[in-house]
Amino acid sequence: MKVADMHCDTVAKLIKHPEWSLSENGLHINLDKMQAGDYLLQNFALFVYTKSGRDPFEEAMEMADCFEMQMRRFPEKIGQVKSFADIEKNRAVGKISAMLTLEEGAVCKGSLENLRKFYERGVRMMTLTWNFPNEIGYPNILGKEGEKPDFTKPQTEKGLTEFGICAVEEMQRMGMIVDVSHLSDAGFWDVARHTKKPFVASHSNARAVCNQVRNLTDEMIRTLGERGGVTGLNFCADFLETAPMGVQNKGTIEAVVRHAKHIADKGGVDCLGLGSDFDGIPTHEQLDGADKLPLLDAALEKGGFSASQREKIYSGNVLRVYKELL
Repeated sequence: MKVADMHCDTVAKLIKHPEWSLSENGLHINLDKMQAGDYLLQNFALFVYTKSGRDPFEEAMEMADCFEMQMRRFPEKIGQVKSFADIEKNRAVGKISAMLTLEEGAVCKGSLENLRKFYERGVRMMTLTWNFPNEIGYPNILGKEGEKPDFTKPQTEKGLTEFGICAVEEMQRMGMIVDVSHLSDAGFWDVARHTKKPFVASHSNARAVCNQVRNLTDEMIRTLGERGGVTGLNFCADFLETAPMGVQNKGTIEAVVRHAKHIADKGGVDCLGLGSDFDGIPTHEQLDGADKLPLLDAALEKGGFSASQREKIYSGNVLRVYKELL
């Protein structure tokens, strides 16, 4: 079953380990694992932690350099894509497609010019916020800096800023996909109001199944489905199920299937995709790398999803959105 995964943080790990490559590393994702998992496409996020003290724009550009260097090292196995046609070209010759994304809109530093510079580098999706407020909007975490946030209480009042609305409109004009994962509840509805084209939640699950602010409410799932968008199943154990007090949450495939069933029930199977969050989350005990995706396919089949439905979840829905927007 061909895989199109909307989110991983592999580049952020590679840049910190110059001895590693996309071929050989100690990560959830490498070329051999992707080939074993039957990957068609992987989104590679440029994630910048804005509290590091560095210039976020410059740091993200350095990460783009790292990504491009990996593409040059293994041109026979993987290649960057900037359009849907590029994905089809890579598929025809048996290459994995790699799409560059941003996770943290602060890298634009409140500048549409910087946003366009990232587009010129090949970025085709941006997660508007991470866990801190930025020039674009507010994340879905309440609490003061330095205090432990309550991950069960969403931000329902603060959404996109005035610049954020301009950025979203410019993204849709250019052909850069708007990603609402991490964004506040209020921000989700701002995006819904200020966009005409489909948008995505690249790595978010169902809040009704696991009460975590990183997950989507049923109303959000329905809206995403009605707008032709997709949410990617996130393999982070804490976003899948709540562990008993004092018990380490290791993750189960059954929990992923529960979220898939709920999302398909509320928004239709057409709004469901994959967003593993590999290399950005603690290792899921059963889905511990890109090579384990066939196990999830088998579990979805056991859970009642037909072959055509599983094909949509694994790649078809994401490719439909990319074909329309890229």
